[in-house]
Amino acid sequence: MAIPLLDGIAPPKRLIADKAYDADRFRNWLKARSIKAVIPSSATPNRPYPLDRIAYRRRNVIERMFGKLKNWRRIATRYDRLARNYLAALALVSTVIAWI
Repeated sequence: MAIPLLDGIAPPKRLIADKAYDADRFRNWLKARSIKAVIPSSATPNRPYPLDRIAYRRRNVIERMFGKLKNWRRIATRYDRLARNYLAALALVSTVIAWI
């Protein structure tokens, strides 16, 4: 489902993903669109791909932020009915998490 999802947005310079996205078809699709793939090779690769480790470390920061957001019940259960209220709560909680 990554390819249809990425077709709907402006092409990024690079795509940072985990090992689940390590497929030759997906890598070739990214290369055809001049998108740098920052995806580690799977445990049993046919051929290992180079990995920009500095860029991949930034993915961990995003993963930790989502983990912290899930600790806030209002965000995890999405009590707000309106998208603008949910995004406001998300922005507020993100600011508090980054501040603490």
